[in-house]
Amino acid sequence: MVRKRPKEHQHSWWKVMCLTGVDYFSTLGYQPGIAALAAGVLSPLATLVLVALTLFGALPVYRRVARESPHGGGSIAMLSSFLPRWTGKICILVLLGFAATDFTITMTLSAADGAAHVVENPFAPEFLDGHHLAITLVLLALLAAVFLKGFSEAIGIAVALVAVYLSLNIVVAVVGIVEIAKAPHLVSDWTTVLTTEHSNPIAMIGVALLVFPKLALGLSGFETGVAVMPQIKGGAGDTPRYPRQRIVGTRKLLTTAALIMSCFLIVSSVITTVLIPEAAFQPGGEANGRALAYLAHKYLGDAFGTVYDVSTIAILWFAGASAMAGLLNLVPRYLPRYGMAPEWARQIRPLVLVFATVSFGITWYFDASVDAQGAAYATGVLVLITSAAVAVTLSAHRKRQRGRMLGFGLVSLVFVYTTIDNIIEKPEGMHLAILFVLAILVVSFVSRTRRAFELRAIEVSFDAESARVIDELAARGEIRVVTHEVGRRQPQEYLEKEADQRRESHIPDSDPIVFLEVIVKDPSEFSTDLRVTAVEVEDYNILSVEASAVPNSIAAILLAIQERTGQCPHVYFEWSEGNPVVNLLRFLFFGEGEVAPVTREILRRAVPRRSQRPHVHVDS
Repeated sequence: MVRKRPKEHQHSWWKVMCLTGVDYFSTLGYQPGIAALAAGVLSPLATLVLVALTLFGALPVYRRVARESPHGGGSIAMLSSFLPRWTGKICILVLLGFAATDFTITMTLSAADGAAHVVENPFAPEFLDGHHLAITLVLLALLAAVFLKGFSEAIGIAVALVAVYLSLNIVVAVVGIVEIAKAPHLVSDWTTVLTTEHSNPIAMIGVALLVFPKLALGLSGFETGVAVMPQIKGGAGDTPRYPRQRIVGTRKLLTTAALIMSCFLIVSSVITTVLIPEAAFQPGGEANGRALAYLAHKYLGDAFGTVYDVSTIAILWFAGASAMAGLLNLVPRYLPRYGMAPEWARQIRPLVLVFATVSFGITWYFDASVDAQGAAYATGVLVLITSAAVAVTLSAHRKRQRGRMLGFGLVSLVFVYTTIDNIIEKPEGMHLAILFVLAILVVSFVSRTRRAFELRAIEVSFDAESARVIDELAARGEIRVVTHEVGRRQPQEYLEKEADQRRESHIPDSDPIVFLEVIVKDPSEFSTDLRVTAVEVEDYNILSVEASAVPNSIAAILLAIQERTGQCPHVYFEWSEGNPVVNLLRFLFFGEGEVAPVTREILRRAVPRRSQRPHVHVDS
C-alpha cells in the first residue's frame, strides 16, 4: 500500500501570499539596479512594459491556472492533461527540471544577494570581508532549519518579514519622491538626457520592448503562488474536485501581490533612475544590486539604512522559503506517484535535506555569485511562465473560447520571444537548466527501474460478483487462477486455454478455475487503485481489472485473495515468447512482457517466507 502524505495545515490567503511574497517582493532588492543597467535612462519606461505584461499577461494566465489546477499542480499539471501517457510524463519531468532550476536558484541567488548586503553594510564587522560564500551557506542552512521545523513556522516568519520590508520600502519611496519634488532640476536633467539619447518616442518604446527580457526576474513568484495552493484555507462548501474558496483565495493572492509589486516597481524605477548617478549602478558601484538600499543610506542616514539592510537581508534569505515550499509541493505530487522517486520523497523533512544539499552544491559551484546565477534564474522563471501561458491557451482552445484563446495566445508569443531572447543572450542559464532536466530524467528512470518490482497497488477491491466467485472457489478447495491475455472474449478462447493449462500443469478436472485478465490502460502510471470486476462468458468465470502493469497487478490481486480467504492461491502462466531483454523493456515501459518470472519476483519480495506466498506455476 502506498502511504499518503500527512494533511497540511492551512492558512488565510494573505498569509500564504506573504510566503510567496518573500520571493516576489524581495526582487525589489536588485530589480531597480537590473533595470538601470539594462535600460539606462529608459528604466522607468522599460519597467512600465514589465508591469503591463505582469497585470495584463502573467496575472490573467495564472488566475486561470489557479482555477483549473486547484490542488497545486500548476501549469505542469495542466500541460500533462493535454499529453497522453509517456509523452505527458516526459513533459512533466522536463518542466520539473526547469521548476527545480527556478526554485533552487531562487534559494541560492537570494541567499547570495543577502550575503552581499551583509558584507557591504558600513557597520558590518571587518572579519566578514571575503567570507561571502560562508555567509551564504549559513543563510541556506538556517532556511532549511526553518522548514525542518514546519510550514506553519515558515508562514509566520514570512508574514513578519513582508510586513516590515514593505513598510520600510514605503518610507524609502516617499522620501525619494519628496527629494525629487525638492529638486525639480533632477527631473529636467533626466528628461534632457532621455530626449537626447532617444528623440523619437516610438524608438523609446521599441528599446524598452527589446530590453524587457533582461527585466524578467520581476515576474518571479507566480508559479510558486499556484504551487502552494494546498496551503490556502478553503471553505465549508469546497469539494475535492472543485475547492471554490481555495481558488478564490489564490486569485486574491495573485492579484494583490501583482498590484503591490507593480506599484513598487514603477516608483522604485523612477526614484533610482533620477536620484542615483549612472556610474553607481555599474559593477562594483555603491548601488549595484542594492539601489534602494543606496537611497536609504544616502537620504535617511546609516542608522535607518542599516535597518533597511537588515530587513533586505532577512527577506532575501527567506525568499528561498517560497521556492522551498514550491519544491515540497511539486516533487511529492509527481515523482513518487510515477515510481520515479522513493516513497520517502513524499515526506517533508527528507526532501528538505535533499534540497538543502543541492543548494549548498550550487552555491559552492558559483562561488555565491549573484551575477553568475542570474541567467539560470531567468531561464527557469521564463520557461515556467511560458508553459503556463501555453497551457491556458490550449485550455481555452479545448473549451472553444475563441477570444480568450487569441488573448492567451498573444501572451504566449510574447513569453516565447522573451524566453528565446534570454537564452540567446545568456545561454549559460539554459546549460544549467538542461543539467537539472537531465539529472531529473536519469534519477527518475533509475528509480522507476529499481522500484519496478513493487506491488504498486494503492488499494485492491472486488465488486460483489467477483467477491462471490472467489469465496465459492475457496469453499470448494484450492483457489486456482489462470492468467489470460485479453482477446475477443469468445468461449472457444477459454475452452482452449483451460484444456492447455489442465494438461500442462496437471490441474484436476474436478477443480474449478477462474481466469484473470489485466487490461493495461496507461503504462506510464505507477501506483493505481485496482478494482476487480467479474465477467461471465458462458460458463467461464473471469476476473477483470484495469491497471498500469500486468505482473504487479496479478501479484497484488493474488495477495488480496489470500488476505480475503486465508488460503494461498495457485496462479498459472504460459512462458512469454520473444527475446527476454526485449520483454523486460516491454515490462518497464509498457507494463507487459516477462509476466510469469516478474510476478514471481514481485511476490518473493513482498512475502519473504515461501510457505506463505501464492504458488506460481508456468507450463512448458
